[in-house]
Amino acid sequence: MTLAPYASDPSRSRGREFSIENGIARGARSPYQRDRDRIIHSIAFRRLRYKTQVFVAPDGDHYRVRLTHSLEVAQIARVIARILGLDEDLTEALALAHDIGHPPFGHAGEDALDAALHKAGGFDHNAHTLRTLMRLDSPYCEHDGLNLTWETLEGLAKHNGPVASPTWALAELDAAYNLDLGTHASLEAQVAALSDDIAYDNHDIDDGLRAGFLDLDELLAHPFVVDHWNEVERRYPGVPLDRQLAELIRSQIGVMVNDLVGQTQKNLVGIGSIDEVRDAGRALVAFSPEMAEGERAFKRFMYDKLYYHPEQLDTAKRARALLAELYSAYSQETVLMEESWIDTMPRYEPARSRHIADYIAGMTDRFAIARHAEIYGRTPEGLSNV
Repeated sequence: MTLAPYASDPSRSRGREFSIENGIARGARSPYQRDRDRIIHSIAFRRLRYKTQVFVAPDGDHYRVRLTHSLEVAQIARVIARILGLDEDLTEALALAHDIGHPPFGHAGEDALDAALHKAGGFDHNAHTLRTLMRLDSPYCEHDGLNLTWETLEGLAKHNGPVASPTWALAELDAAYNLDLGTHASLEAQVAALSDDIAYDNHDIDDGLRAGFLDLDELLAHPFVVDHWNEVERRYPGVPLDRQLAELIRSQIGVMVNDLVGQTQKNLVGIGSIDEVRDAGRALVAFSPEMAEGERAFKRFMYDKLYYHPEQLDTAKRARALLAELYSAYSQETVLMEESWIDTMPRYEPARSRHIADYIAGMTDRFAIARHAEIYGRTPEGLSNV
């Protein structure tokens, strides 16, 4: 496939932080293909299987977790990248890796670690994604981290736009390997970011209904949904409701993808290089104004009805308490940690506290629950509400 002039060209990659490579040929792959493969084979990626997406430690096998969500984002992103003539492998790598920095229990876990590190710079899952991939997940003999390309790291750092005030973790990494935080990221990174929105805007409907947290009539009457639902009913009268709802979600994803592609193609008129993308002063991958307004209104609805549902808030409170207690236990008795983490424990602050947070952030939901039970002899009730 011929890349568009504004795409990230793997033959012009800025390279990797560590130039040392073992020279062993493992197939003819581009730098971005190697990045994607390194991410897929990483321990950090495998752990996403048991990390919260919407619901904490769900009992049902059909609920989404960080891993399945990341796969869905990658599928949507790759389709968009192909239409726009972008590098599909870089886009896929960014989509697969974008949530690797999430601690157990999702945003509740992030809040707990941020509070625990309030004297040590705080905790941010986006920065921790880079920290994990560049320093913590280290399967290679020659260097720390996965040694991903500059373009993948840049995209993960700036997929939501330029970073004016990086947190300590991102600032340290940027000082070691300049990621040009003040500019916009590649189109591939921008596609991955909005594919994330498309995926969870729609797939969280499925999980919210399955859990009984979303009222079906209220959902289907929402302005962002109602026209699509009416069309589904017109085309498939008498079909079982679960199939109609699946068709609704597919339809909405398709409409959002088509809208994004159309608006982005308009925004790219006159853009002739990746440098012009980074210097554009705005994100060029975007929804139309009408779609963007509708999507924001729907997000507010989902926050009100699903993410901030009273049961969700209660579960999040319990999850924060569990991680706070874990952090307290490891701070007071580091011998409770795994041996490899004890051996590498820094002597001084703030590195010591950050090391403990690194250990906890890498845990899955179920591992954190099990470690808490071992230490305290009890497991808080209500850590799964579905």
